[in-house]
Amino acid sequence: MSIQTKRVAKKVTLTTIAKMKGVEPITMVTAYDALFAKLFDGEVDIILVGDSLNMSFLGKNDTLSATMEQMIYHTQAVCNGASLPLIVLDMPFGSYTNEVDAIKNATRAYQETDAQAVKIEGGKERANIVKALTNNSIAVLGHIGLMPQFVRSDGGYRVRGKDREDIEKLIEDAKALELAGAFAIVVEGVKPEAGKAITQAVNIPTIGIGAGVDTDGQVLVWSDMFGFFEEFKPKFVKQYLNGAKLIKEGLDRYTSEVKNREFPNSSFSY
Repeated sequence: MSIQTKRVAKKVTLTTIAKMKGVEPITMVTAYDALFAKLFDGEVDIILVGDSLNMSFLGKNDTLSATMEQMIYHTQAVCNGASLPLIVLDMPFGSYTNEVDAIKNATRAYQETDAQAVKIEGGKERANIVKALTNNSIAVLGHIGLMPQFVRSDGGYRVRGKDREDIEKLIEDAKALELAGAFAIVVEGVKPEAGKAITQAVNIPTIGIGAGVDTDGQVLVWSDMFGFFEEFKPKFVKQYLNGAKLIKEGLDRYTSEVKNREFPNSSFSY
């Protein structure tokens, strides 16, 4: 028997998210424009303006070409469409290679958008970056496990946490990010036992994507979960809608009616 979920009735803050750990699963989806952000408004706890937009909507093979200008533009659009979820700007590749650049770019993100946090990929090797940002009143969502911005240096997308040694490394990463001040951590592409161990090891929420059911929340890319991205479907993605099929069916009806001069008829004419 499914449980009817309640709408998010008021603005989600960092405090809201912190209090949800171990109490209520956190829901997060990506969005890149005002149209879909408005549809998601009041339905999810967090919207991530992800650099995945370069794969889903620019047709790139990875996320690495996303720029600060793109991320700021799309975050502005999302903030125009949604007012209730916590909105997070995904810091693009190359924008936080050192503390000075990280502070400069994240400050720009705060000044030019209404995002309440930024997301940083990397574990203990990036803890100093996270610390520098949080020391400057910039909230950070961490990201460990399979990290898309590391795809070229890692030689592809590799599942993590397959043995105890790697699980311990991931736990070290999570603890380092917590100590640096991250308010939560995305845990991507790890074995379920690793997702559970990481979640139990830290006092801040974990949000899983391909990390099993025992994390404190879940995130999916909206074009994946609604069946619009047809090139491939990761194992961890459940499609809740066959969006591409519905669009094609509707478009077929439209083109057929235009070709046959059935549209527009008198009902759609002045």
